[in-house]
Amino acid sequence: MIKTSAMLWDDLRDYANPKMKLSRLVRKGVYIPITRGLYETDRNVAGYLLAGSLYGPSYLSFEYALSRHGLIPEGVYAFTSATFEKLKRKCYETPFGRFLYRDVPSAAFPLGIKVFREGEYAYRMASAEKALCDQLYTLPPVANLEAFEALLFEDLRIDEEGLMALNVAQVEFLADRYGSTNVRKLSSFLRRCHHE
Repeated sequence: MIKTSAMLWDDLRDYANPKMKLSRLVRKGVYIPITRGLYETDRNVAGYLLAGSLYGPSYLSFEYALSRHGLIPEGVYAFTSATFEKLKRKCYETPFGRFLYRDVPSAAFPLGIKVFREGEYAYRMASAEKALCDQLYTLPPVANLEAFEALLFEDLRIDEEGLMALNVAQVEFLADRYGSTNVRKLSSFLRRCHHE
């Protein structure tokens, strides 16, 4: 379970020296420091369950969500999340893994997110459509359809069957919120594929 410093000070308030008691509990492994002011009680907890608590508001997206949705073949070794209006990327190296955060447009941020519960944890993750739009938004715009296909299938290694299974209407809806050439190209590419 995630605990903040404030929660721990409250739990330890009856001790003569709560700070020393906390240090002792950290040394014993009862509390595992994640980042400044944030602790975890379960050393075996999966990192994706912690991503939203480290830095937010945020939700899992980009490579991590694309991998979880089966859109890219490789496993991803960092927990990648989307934020908005933070203006700079964040990276945390923790005992639970590497956590990366980067911005997407404010208008797109709250859309296409699902909330999942696992035991006492809850986490938010982008839908397959949203994760791909987020990923494309962060990449330099491509000039034409041929370059766009190379970006999808060679650079990102997107699974073609998974891509064709995406909800075209959802991608079209999202495309208007990004102001991104790549995301607009995704929308027209999918529309064209579904009408062939």
